[in-house]
Amino acid sequence: NAVGDHAYTLTVTDIATGWTENRSVPNKARKWVLAALEEIAGILPFPIRGVDSDNGSEFINHHLLAWCEQRQITFTRSRPGNSNDGAHVEQKNWAIVRTVVGYHRYDTPAELLLLNRIWVLQSSLSNYFCPQQKLISKVRDGAKVIKKYDTATTPKRRAEQHETVTVEDKAILADTYVRLNPAAIQRQIQALTAELLTLTIAKAGPARVPAVTAVATRASSDEATKQTSRAS
Repeated sequence: NAVGDHAYTLTVTDIATGWTENRSVPNKARKWVLAALEEIAGILPFPIRGVDSDNGSEFINHHLLAWCEQRQITFTRSRPGNSNDGAHVEQKNWAIVRTVVGYHRYDTPAELLLLNRIWVLQSSLSNYFCPQQKLISKVRDGAKVIKKYDTATTPKRRAEQHETVTVEDKAILADTYVRLNPAAIQRQIQALTAELLTLTIAKAGPARVPAVTAVATRASSDEATKQTSRAS
């Protein structure tokens, strides 16, 4: 149900390393989107060089353009009607967002808080411990498409190998990595998603009586109570 305000999840994916961060916002108002971008920009292990968004009104506006200009960030957008322009982000919407929190409607402050606690933990799990492959080439031979991928590597390792990441940032990545326990992180995520599901189910209230039952009851009350008389 898309009526009224409900949470949206902003997905930011770095093309070079595959590093992905998510933040959920109460609605698409520009102040929430900019606040989420500001928070993500502050925790990425490298500076943002450009923003390439889709064509939603939450991105295509003067406020985001001014945010990029103040930080000397290139601002581009995907082509209308070409959703594959944002393929790096679209795949994360499934691989991370949908597989972790599903398709429910989250529209309360408590749910929003849980979502963002989940995304912080999920960032550590996916960026430090989940290897990804990058497409190197794609050749079409008639109906056959031949794709070649590089060796599966975690975003953390790709960042450490990238020439633009500073020595200080690489040291922070290495220090953070040794202090993480992926099994413990996964258990925390499962506990939070279970709590989130409990809140969502509780909002629905008691189950409604199916309409077919009401019809059957009404029909039975209209039946005759006297036996039909027959002529002798």
